[in-house]
Amino acid sequence: MGNRWGLGLHFIIVTIIMVATINTCLGARNINSTVACFEHERLALLKFKHSVRDDNGMLSSWVGNDCCRWERVMCDGVTGHVESLYLSRDEDFILVSKELSTSLGELRHLKHLDLSGNAFRGNQIPEFIGSFKQLTYLNLSNADFSGIIPYHIGNLSSGVIENRLIAHDVNWISGLSLLEHLDLSSVNLTGLKILDVVLYMAPSVKVLSLSDCGLLINDSCLLRNLSTTLSNIKHLDLRGGNIFTGKLPHFFQNLTSLQFLDLSFVPLGASSNFANLLSVIPSLVELHLSYCSYLKETHLSHILHNLTTLSNIQYLDLSSNMLTGSIPESLKKLKMLQVLDLSHNDLMGPIPTFHGKLKELYLSGNYLNGSIPESIGRLSGLTALSLDENKLSGTIPVSISIGQLSKLRSLDVSYNSLEGAVSESHLANLLMLEDLNTAYNSKLAFNLSHEWLPPFQLIHIDMSSCKTENGFPQWLRNQRKLQRLVLSNTTISGPLPTWLRKMPIIPVMDLSHNNLSGPLTNLPNGVANVDDEDFIEPVLFLQNNTFSESIPRSLCKRTDLVCLDLSKNRLTGEIPKCFKNLQNLRFLRLSSNGLSGTIPSFIGHLSILGSLNLNDNNFSGELPAELWNLSELLVLDLGDNVFCGKIPEWIGEKIKSLQVFRLHKNNFTGGIPRSLCTHINLQILDVAHNSLTGTIPHCLGELQGMHDSHYGVGINKPIEEGLVQVIKGSSLEYTNTWNYVKNMDLSSNKLVGDIPVELTTLQGLMGLNLSNNHLSGCIPDHIGNMKALNSLDLSGNELGGMIPPSIATLTFLSYLNLSNNKLSGQIPTGNQLQTLIDPSIYAGNKDLCGPPMPKNCSNPDDPTITPNKKYEATHEPNKVWFYMDIMCGSATGFWGVIVVLMLKKQWRNKLFMFAEESMDKIHVAIMVRVNKMRRGRGAI
Repeated sequence: MGNRWGLGLHFIIVTIIMVATINTCLGARNINSTVACFEHERLALLKFKHSVRDDNGMLSSWVGNDCCRWERVMCDGVTGHVESLYLSRDEDFILVSKELSTSLGELRHLKHLDLSGNAFRGNQIPEFIGSFKQLTYLNLSNADFSGIIPYHIGNLSSGVIENRLIAHDVNWISGLSLLEHLDLSSVNLTGLKILDVVLYMAPSVKVLSLSDCGLLINDSCLLRNLSTTLSNIKHLDLRGGNIFTGKLPHFFQNLTSLQFLDLSFVPLGASSNFANLLSVIPSLVELHLSYCSYLKETHLSHILHNLTTLSNIQYLDLSSNMLTGSIPESLKKLKMLQVLDLSHNDLMGPIPTFHGKLKELYLSGNYLNGSIPESIGRLSGLTALSLDENKLSGTIPVSISIGQLSKLRSLDVSYNSLEGAVSESHLANLLMLEDLNTAYNSKLAFNLSHEWLPPFQLIHIDMSSCKTENGFPQWLRNQRKLQRLVLSNTTISGPLPTWLRKMPIIPVMDLSHNNLSGPLTNLPNGVANVDDEDFIEPVLFLQNNTFSESIPRSLCKRTDLVCLDLSKNRLTGEIPKCFKNLQNLRFLRLSSNGLSGTIPSFIGHLSILGSLNLNDNNFSGELPAELWNLSELLVLDLGDNVFCGKIPEWIGEKIKSLQVFRLHKNNFTGGIPRSLCTHINLQILDVAHNSLTGTIPHCLGELQGMHDSHYGVGINKPIEEGLVQVIKGSSLEYTNTWNYVKNMDLSSNKLVGDIPVELTTLQGLMGLNLSNNHLSGCIPDHIGNMKALNSLDLSGNELGGMIPPSIATLTFLSYLNLSNNKLSGQIPTGNQLQTLIDPSIYAGNKDLCGPPMPKNCSNPDDPTITPNKKYEATHEPNKVWFYMDIMCGSATGFWGVIVVLMLKKQWRNKLFMFAEESMDKIHVAIMVRVNKMRRGRGAI
């Protein structure tokens, strides 16, 4: 009994000692250490805090006297010195600074410093970083540092540098002799032949990343005594931005330990014996050769013939090389291969049989045909299968599910010609499936029962342009992890199911182009929880349905939304006031509904809005001045409403980025504001069908966006713009191609005066419509300078004179309407005009003659009378009248002065006195000059 108590007591004592020891050890690394930090280090951290902008509170805990208790700061539990700073960007937390404080240099005992991912706005790497003698970890990647890499970085033992930096030399690497990992990706080393220097100065390096450095690499630039260093390298990344000259360097054959090699985007010389060199690297496990110019248009079998000696290869990327031929059976010789990427080439033929160790197979973007082979179902380890953008046909084999693909996470068969029904048996055993994409297989139908519940939890699903045979897919109701749901154009109809409202928020939801009806009340509510790593921008696309009633206030809870498209429905009422909460909106499309009222002033507070489409509704009133706050607006489409008032000047003065400005078919009055001429990017100007008056501003010829065929930056958008333009006499809707349209439509207004000659400098303009105004004068002589013009409508005006011969040089012109004017003379011929033979083009001009009009011109057989000469002859009287005007004006001015002098005695006396004084001065000057000349001769 006593022994038992003794053992128990002994155990308790030992346990207490062990716990105390563990706590002591852990305490030395605990950010909540009981040892207070040093005052000078605390002040140094506070100075750094005050030198950066911290909008989201990354450093909000940096208050109080003990900096060791602050978040992102770690102190040594024994000495109390700050030894680690974890200041990398984390989700919404980011530090911004134009001038980084040097106060961190006071942290002499720092061992770990991470500033990655922040926005230091082009700062150079601070010199104090080189003074951290104990630093073992430094990460400055993606922190927006720039400039020249300082020499003092070489004082450190390790580091990761990935920025917009420049190195004039690499001598600083000499201090990194023990370095095993060196990453200089994206550092500007343009023109430097330094690969041998790097290897010489860092002989211990095992991981070397020099991607996008602009290196010049050839065989002669490498030292011959580097075989030992080369044999140590296991990871070599020379991806992109580097140039190999001459033959591929033979140093590759000395990389006997190399396991990872990336030469993607590297322009290899055509004389490189590339495949043979790689075949002598038996240790190679991962090889990236995408966008490799040496492989361009090479037959795939020729490449694989040399690579079959790579017995250890597990990852092979040959994507985007325009490789030809079929996929050979020799791939089976790569027994260890787990990842194969042959996507985006020109491969043809059927999909062959692959060996069973394959985990990821990417064959998208080729010309593969035939059906999906049953043998795919035997790849038991397959996690990703990408067959999209090919010419595959037939049905999806059930073996994909009932086979051994229980580990499959991603399946993409979109953009093919697959057909048949997808049933529960196709999906039943795909236990790990997360991504499913069957889009744009128009003959593929999902025939799943309402009761069926899948065994997987999808994250992304895209069934666009497939068919759903049982209405809204009920099997989605148990999918609680959805981040992207795309059911566009899937023939679903009826109201939204009630269970949809109870679903977690789906960041990307596209139910467009269906026949969904009823109110929008069953949509999920709340804000999406999006993982930053997925780079998903929350959007809601419900366009092209038959939704009715008013826009529900519940939509205002989606404050995360970047895009909202409710266009082409039957919605009524006004824009809810709570829309002012949608501060993240960049695209708002409410067009083609029955909405009414005025534009709410709070729309002007959606400050990052890039596209506002309210066209084809019943909105009225004047444009609110608050819209001028939309400084990032690229598209403003308010056409087909009943807006009134003048077009405000601030459209041009405040919103400088506009590319599309459309007020088509409203009740605007007044003139065209000259401030519009300041829009350097404007490429679509449509104010047709209003009541605008005055003349066409000459400065419209200064619109730089219409001056050449260069297209604007467009909008980085996942949204259909749906922009309607009248071109070639017809209304055309542009969805994804509006960025390639340059059009000016001022038709159906009350504009007067001449057509400004300056408009003929708009050489990138594709469509010009000035019809149905009260324009007079002549068609500008240099209309032929508008080289890109393919649609020209000047009908329904009072234009006179002859048609300029230069119009025949418009080689792209396919639509022309000059009817109902006062034009005269012979119609020009030649080039593109020969194809425009419809007489209605020139109808209503009784004095026009020549083909295609029935009226013949006088002396049609006289070869000396060409349209050009007739045009000059017609315009010759204009020159005569011009000179006569000058003569009349001069005579009028002369006699006007004479009459005034006759009537005004005082003016007459002053004129005579002025004339007499002037004559005296001239006489004196002449006499002085004559006397000087006489004295000069006398002296001789």
